Amino acid sequence: MVEVRWLEQTEADVPPEYGWLSADELARLNRMRFAKRRADWRLGRWTAKRGLAAYLGLPAYPQVLAAIELWPKATGAPEVFLANKPAAVTVSLSHRDGTAVCAIARFGVELGCDVEIVEPRSQEFIADYFVAEEHARIAHTSATERPRLLALLWSAKESALKALQDGLRRNTQSVIVNSIEEPSALAAWGPLQVRCLDDRVFHGWWQHSGPFVRTLVAHPVPFSPDVLSVSHE
Repeated sequence: MVEVRWLEQTEADVPPEYGWLSADELARLNRMRFAKRRADWRLGRWTAKRGLAAYLGLPAYPQVLAAIELWPKATGAPEVFLANKPAAVTVSLSHRDGTAVCAIARFGVELGCDVEIVEPRSQEFIADYFVAEEHARIAHTSATERPRLLALLWSAKESALKALQDGLRRNTQSVIVNSIEEPSALAAWGPLQVRCLDDRVFHGWWQHSGPFVRTLVAHPVPFSPDVLSVSHE
């Protein structure tokens, strides 16, 4: 089994200054036209850099964070560089409504994470993105619990597609959430399993607290995520 570290941050955690971004990252940020896109990107990079610094045992000084960079591979998945050299680490990122999460594991692990809002979703959404066995699970869930289940199923699919390094370029019906267990306590992590059409299986974990459902999957099989502790400087 593999250890996975987890960090969650909000927009309130992101400092107003820019010294923690590299020159290339700042140039990329300045090319973004829309305020929401800029805010989401800064939040994601801040969360990843703080998480990676803690994972690698580095101080969270601005100049140290600036030396940690994430750039997309050809697949779109993030690759980590430290002082312009590839770092032996795997990271996955997600953000939604002013909250970002990152999952971190050793190099070579197939890893994906996601965060989603629990909210009503349409029948068209269900028809378009889920398969028959998922439809059956949804149909047997009470109206009260259905928004949480839909957020969980969707999030688990997103995590699996990220672990496959395909994202939403691949049909969401090609990954099937076939096992979900309730956590043992409120806001704890419960196990889940996602099966691919080629019979590959990703094991993972899920959590629901506040308005958010969070998921991660990995191969090899991950331990329950270990939440990183970072100071609010």
